[in-house]
Amino acid sequence: MFMRTSAALLALSMALPVGVASADMMKLKIGTEGAYPPFNNLEADGSLVGFDVDIARALCEEMKAECEFVTQDWDGIIPALQAGKFDAIIASMSITEERMKKVDFTNKYYNTPPAVAAPKDSDIKGSSVADLAGKTIGVQGSTTHSNYAEATYVDSEIKQYPTADEYKLDVANGRLDAVVDDIIVLKEWLDSEDGACCKIVGTITPDPEIHGLGAGIAIRKGETELAEKFNAAIDAIRANGKYKEINDKYFDFDAYGG
Repeated sequence: MFMRTSAALLALSMALPVGVASADMMKLKIGTEGAYPPFNNLEADGSLVGFDVDIARALCEEMKAECEFVTQDWDGIIPALQAGKFDAIIASMSITEERMKKVDFTNKYYNTPPAVAAPKDSDIKGSSVADLAGKTIGVQGSTTHSNYAEATYVDSEIKQYPTADEYKLDVANGRLDAVVDDIIVLKEWLDSEDGACCKIVGTITPDPEIHGLGAGIAIRKGETELAEKFNAAIDAIRANGKYKEINDKYFDFDAYGG
């Protein structure tokens, strides 16, 4: 996804408010993008907000870990993890076979479907190959959505963008016929003033081979103990109600999925 500025590394570290740190407290750096609302977004005042961010804070608190966020452009986020700039990626990254060749993953912490949005006056009626034949479709590059669009909409022109914000601007200004992304990301945009141009024209049934098994936390290869700690924390916040509290802050359905 499952989503990414093309500028050089946007460096930012913030301590997470998870209590008073002690000398023997686990210390982790969490990589996220900061440009994929409502999952993660960097506000004008420098604060990070979103579902990913709140989940990360809850997991760190459950693990009794002292955590910091580091923002990173999406197209460089896996190399930055491998280089040791942070210890885990919590940024709506889909668990896919292709990515599992480079990193390990925890279990999923949410799973929502993709969708297609188009201008309100568009003649596009759905999300099928026939519906989008001959159309120009915008996607964020290096995502499961771009992979799906390239593999599926073979009769369409696919334009890839470094960030979701850039494809949103182009479809609003009439330079694209449609866009593909996570349905929650699209709905968040459509409910805003900037998204008044457009509407959802159809949802996409996820292809497990492309879209993966939901969004998980990426860690460096072989760091099994850290993965197990995150998995235990995910299970714990699901059981103690903290996950639902965060979920209900952003969504009117269970984002964890089936």
